[in-house]
This record gives sequence, structure tokens and C-alpha cells, in this order.
Amino acid sequence: MKNIVIGQYIPGKGLFYRMDPRTKIISVITLMIAIFLLGSIPQLLVAFSVCAVMMWVGNIPVKRVIRGMKPLIILLLFTFFFQIFFNKEGKLLLDEVMHVTVVSVLGIVLWTIIWRLLARIGKFKTVLLLAYIMGIFVLFRFLPFGYSFTTFRFAIYEKGIEMSIFVIIRLVIIISLSTVLTLTTKPTDLTQGLESLMRPLKIIGIRSEDFALIISISLRYIPTILDEAFKIMAAQASRGADFAEGKLKDKVKQVISLLVPMFIIAFKRSEDLADAMESRNFVPGKPRTRIHELRFGWTDIGVGVFTLAALALTIVLKVIG
Repeated sequence: MKNIVIGQYIPGKGLFYRMDPRTKIISVITLMIAIFLLGSIPQLLVAFSVCAVMMWVGNIPVKRVIRGMKPLIILLLFTFFFQIFFNKEGKLLLDEVMHVTVVSVLGIVLWTIIWRLLARIGKFKTVLLLAYIMGIFVLFRFLPFGYSFTTFRFAIYEKGIEMSIFVIIRLVIIISLSTVLTLTTKPTDLTQGLESLMRPLKIIGIRSEDFALIISISLRYIPTILDEAFKIMAAQASRGADFAEGKLKDKVKQVISLLVPMFIIAFKRSEDLADAMESRNFVPGKPRTRIHELRFGWTDIGVGVFTLAALALTIVLKVIG
């Protein structure tokens, strides 16, 4: 939870910090659309390289972005293996018979115990998870001894590998773009930018001010609430609670013991926020003045031209391909 970077702002003086928030929002959305128009791994690798250069030019802490992706490792691995297991197109690369026997099942149980012990004392949990998955494959493949429960075929196709890599790269680029937006934009500027961009929606009865305020508060308090949850878990762990071990009934009780103080803290913070807004004479639906008004600059024009050029290039590649 300490690695969550969604909604966090890190002060800096790079290129993106000087941009108008409206330009950043429109550019990120446009680049995401462009990423979805790309249809091959080489094209995505080029886009990934451009994204890395953008972070370097904009003085974005790349290590912080990488650490922020750690909580999403499970999602990325699930996407990777889902494509491998269920995509049956292209050339057959691997076709093995897997044996579910007494020996292989006992071996998996022992390997699971070893993996859990190593995960509790080790730092490279992602590497250990990959090793655990590979170990399951080896045990099912090379331990056909004892009573056999069943057998099944494990096949990997060329298209499955290609699509898994393709989807992973696309997700990493999209997450990086959204992270750059939140890391380089103050919550107040993000709210003001969203409000300005959504102002035409008043024609259909949608109040841009309220909608932008909801989004801004949500982004602002995601890391705060997660940090509070981590503190509560650490406090409970110091008193002997273990969220990773125990029976299902014990885990349910531990989760409830976590949710109750979380709700109390959330309501307490919402009351503090309401008092702070009221003390600043915030009245929903009434026009408000601001110290800093949004203004476009030459940097915004340059980034806008680059974004439109990237979108046009991806459209051309889509049509040609």
C-alpha cells in the first residue's frame, strides 16, 4: 500500500509541471486513444520508448512510477497467463501432457508451503511468484508417479504469447500516462481543469463543478485512505493479528476489524473536509473566484501539436495496416 501513487502529487519543476492541466488531461486521453489504435508489438515498443522519453524530459521520477506499478503485478500476471492459456491461434509452440497424480499433488502442497515461507521472509515476492508458477508446471509435467487422478494437455500457441506481450505493454503505457498526469498536477488544478473542460455539459443539465469536485476528492483521498489502512494493519500486526494466515473464519474477523476503523476514519475525514470547505465559504452551485486562473502557454501549444501528430500517425498506421 505504501507504493500506491494513484492520485498523489509530487512537487517538481519539469516540463509537465508548467503545463495547463486542461492540456494534460486532453493529451493523456488522446494518447490513450492512440495507444488503443496501435496493432503490433513493435509499434507499442516505439510508443513505450516515447513514453519513457517523455518522463525523462518532464523530470518525472521513473523509479516512483515503477514502484507504483508493483500493486498491479498480480493483474498484469493474470492478464499474461490468461492470454497464454486461452488463445489457441497461430503456430503450436508447446504441447505437453500434464499428470495430476498423488505424487504431483503432494509435491505442489509442499512447494506451496515453501513458497509461502519464502514470501514471508524474502523481498523478491514477484520473482518468487513466477518461480512458484513455474514449479507447478514442472511438478505436473515431470511427476507422473503414483495413482493418477486425471491428465490434461497444456498447449501454448504463438498468438497467445504475442497477445499476452501486446496487452501487457499496452497496460503499462496506459498506467504510466495516467500516473504522469496525477504526479504532475495538483488536485486543485486538476479540479479546475476538469471543471473547465466539462463546462459545455451544462447544456444537458450536468454541473461540471460538482462532478469535477467529486473526482478531485476521490483522487486526493485514495492514497490517504490506503495509507490509513496500512497503519491499521501494522498496528494490528503488532498486537498479533496476521492477515495472511489462519482459517477463513479468522480472516473474516480480521477483515471486519480492519473495515470498522476504516469507515470511522473515512467519516471523520469527510467531516473535517466539510468543515474546511465551509470555513472557506464554499457554497455548492455558487460561482467561485480563484487566485490563479488557467492560461495556455507555448508549452501547451507544443505538447498539443505533438499529441495531435501522434494521434494522426496512429490513425495512418491503422488504415495502412
